[in-house]
Amino acid sequence: MMKTLTSRSMLLLAAAALVLALLAGCSGGDNASGTNDGAASGDSDGNTGAAGNGEAADVEYPAQITYWTTIVDHIKGSVTSLNEVSLYQELERITGTKVDFKHPSGEGEQVTEQLNLMIASQNLPDVVETNWLTIPRGPENAIQEGTILRLNELIEQHAPNFRKYLDEHPEVEKMIKTDEGSIYGFPFIRGDEQLMVFNGPIIRKDWLEAVGKEMPTTIDEWEDVLTAFRDDDPNGNGQQDEIPFFVKYDGNVKSPGLNNFIGSFGIAAQFYQVDGKVQYGEIQPEFKEFLTVLSRWYEEGLLDPDFAATDGSLKDAKVTGNQLGAFYGYAGSGIGRYTGLMEKDYPEAELYPTPYASLEKGKVAPLGQRDSAYSGGYTAAITGKAKNPEQIVKWLDFAYSEEGHMLFNFGKEGVSYEMIDGYPTYTETIMNNPDGLNVSQAMSMHFRSAYGGPFIQDKRYIEQYMQMDAQKEAVKIWSEPENKIQMPPVTMTAEENQQFASIMTDLNTYSDEMVTKFIMGVEPLTSFDQYVETLKGMGIEQAIQIQQAALDRYNQR
Repeated sequence: MMKTLTSRSMLLLAAAALVLALLAGCSGGDNASGTNDGAASGDSDGNTGAAGNGEAADVEYPAQITYWTTIVDHIKGSVTSLNEVSLYQELERITGTKVDFKHPSGEGEQVTEQLNLMIASQNLPDVVETNWLTIPRGPENAIQEGTILRLNELIEQHAPNFRKYLDEHPEVEKMIKTDEGSIYGFPFIRGDEQLMVFNGPIIRKDWLEAVGKEMPTTIDEWEDVLTAFRDDDPNGNGQQDEIPFFVKYDGNVKSPGLNNFIGSFGIAAQFYQVDGKVQYGEIQPEFKEFLTVLSRWYEEGLLDPDFAATDGSLKDAKVTGNQLGAFYGYAGSGIGRYTGLMEKDYPEAELYPTPYASLEKGKVAPLGQRDSAYSGGYTAAITGKAKNPEQIVKWLDFAYSEEGHMLFNFGKEGVSYEMIDGYPTYTETIMNNPDGLNVSQAMSMHFRSAYGGPFIQDKRYIEQYMQMDAQKEAVKIWSEPENKIQMPPVTMTAEENQQFASIMTDLNTYSDEMVTKFIMGVEPLTSFDQYVETLKGMGIEQAIQIQQAALDRYNQR
């Protein structure tokens, strides 16, 4: 434990230095990067009569803002800032607002620690885009402490486009508020049911054929298939170098792939609900069953031996190197992207979606991946350091206008899309990129519908994105689980958040370490009952009560 804490402390110190360097002059500086030569400019007070047209006309946008957010993984090698994405170059031309983007380094826990240090230091930019539901003590506390602003009144006065959408979709307004009724950010909203399922298990269908196996649907069938992948040389190179199964694990049990796999056992990794009663997955007997399977797979070489230390780039190398038989991934950047990357060297490779595994043949899995219209991610909050929040609200509201909707989902007309018979049709720049970018990369160089952001996602994006039959099948196959046990986006009071964070911070650290040890066999599963008692001693039952109160309030909104 001491070794872990020491490493964490060193990482925190390094991250702190990086945050301070990134945010030097963040509040009020004039060193905007990546600006367009043809951009309209305003005076030093931030009053600019936008040179835009349509709904953007006669709106006063800020001259400059600082904006903290991540860069999606698959374009990190192509850009160093979102200023290089044509969406923001066009947005600057329309609004006259120069955006100085601040991007964290690393991924996973590294990004979270940089965000937390930035909030703790209060050395904040104007806008921070993140999942505010997951920050320590929650969004309402962030409002009370002055980290971010309550936006209700500002939206009423200065965000007519967003306000109109909420009036038409009261179920979404329920999701984006705290229990105290505060709107804390401009959200990413999935605008259609078709957009809510996008991640699931993917398998090498050509490998299945090579080893003479059918598509697995149960845990037992999966184990049989993975064993064949290990032993029967499906990549045909005469070596036993295949990695049957990979779950990306970035140090916590809530990792999407791991959590989705846990769903096969009828529970979620952490909090879920059954008929309105909150449960915690890791103290259930089913969690021991899950650990037993993964521990056996790890011992028998069915699970990637580096699962706990593999980042995105290493995963890419294993997939595109014809080594990996199955993994959890996205229909777009998983099936679509990897198929494109493997086409030259391994044209026979066929990535295909598989059903979420159940325990019993003929049954559907109790839990898979299904997002709600709003789940918290990519929410843009205005910080207490912003000097011109009214104008920033107007700027953020543009994304919810008709013109902004088209820009964020399709990019610039004539460049990334053309209107054909009233349908925004992506151009060859996107669908057959001349620079060799795959579709998801090309999309992300021009707009944000391929991943997310503070806007309403349009289903016409996915209708064109999912060009391959396997991608279209993925949405159908991955939609099969019941998902009745999922928690909605509940919020806690500031006091509850503080108490909850006090419990879960140490509990998660302990849990993450123990789950890794259980899977790797470092800790025998005979210790599981003691593990559960330790979680109870650390306050998990109190945390369940807090979540129960939050769920009850959510259901009463």
